[in-house]
Amino acid sequence: MSTEYIPLLALLIGFMLDAIIGDPYSWPHPIKLFGNCIAFGEKKLNTKKNRFAKGAVLTSLLIGLSYGAFYLIAEFSAQHAIASLVIVSVFVFYGLANHTLIKEGLKVNSVLELEGLEAGRKQLSYIVGRDTSQLNAQEIRTAVLETLAENLSDGVIAPMFYYAIGGIPAMFAYKMINTLDSMIGYKSERYFYFGKFAAIVDDVANYIPARLTALLMVLVSFSYRGFSFIFKFGHKHASPNAGYPESALAGILNCRFGGPNVYHGKLVDKPYIGENEREITFQDIKKAAVINAATSFVMLILCSIYLMY
Repeated sequence: MSTEYIPLLALLIGFMLDAIIGDPYSWPHPIKLFGNCIAFGEKKLNTKKNRFAKGAVLTSLLIGLSYGAFYLIAEFSAQHAIASLVIVSVFVFYGLANHTLIKEGLKVNSVLELEGLEAGRKQLSYIVGRDTSQLNAQEIRTAVLETLAENLSDGVIAPMFYYAIGGIPAMFAYKMINTLDSMIGYKSERYFYFGKFAAIVDDVANYIPARLTALLMVLVSFSYRGFSFIFKFGHKHASPNAGYPESALAGILNCRFGGPNVYHGKLVDKPYIGENEREITFQDIKKAAVINAATSFVMLILCSIYLMY
């Protein structure tokens, strides 16, 4: 087998594996290892003085180590074409998360409908960082839609973007950046200084993917309102990136996201995205799931074309 087409074939195989089976909870996963490394470093370093500097050192070290480790994996496996195809395909599979994202989003609504409000709040807490203990059914479904939009960028489009331009080393350096941000990139008292550098790096890494995600979402939906919402509301989010895919989805569905929420014990008054304060239904969540799948497939086509030339 020629090694020339391995990046393309591995992307197709990895994407297909994610679409079919997602991330089984019992399987070993690189992100679990990333999380353990971050938790260990945070416990040892997030103390007393110079928290920003220590957080920056940990962030830089872990990103560099993740890139270096996957660079060595790619280089060693490249000596044998079949082994390289298998190994890279498996890591592409591990680097994507759309199947699980959609599955978990739909599960929140299912639990909410079948088991009630308290069970729905608990199920939502597994996939969002906000406090879910006081949310009503409308707020739970809204949170699911926001998560589907934002994590489409973080969990699918951005990893494929970085894979296309830099293979699995770039893909998993990005995954480390994203994991760092999800664990320490908060503005709470504990993480404000220690995680600040990680949050900045994450903002930079997601700048292009977030906007690309939003554009692809409105493209697959043929939604002019979604396109206009990107420019009208995308920059109003507290995050420099998350507002763009959320704005696209709010426009596509003609609904409203945002508003005050509690994150790690702190009330965050997020601006509203969208204009129509209507009831969010299960049909909206199903439509968002279809949009996620279609957007991912279009991104797959774009990355495949890029890798072919």
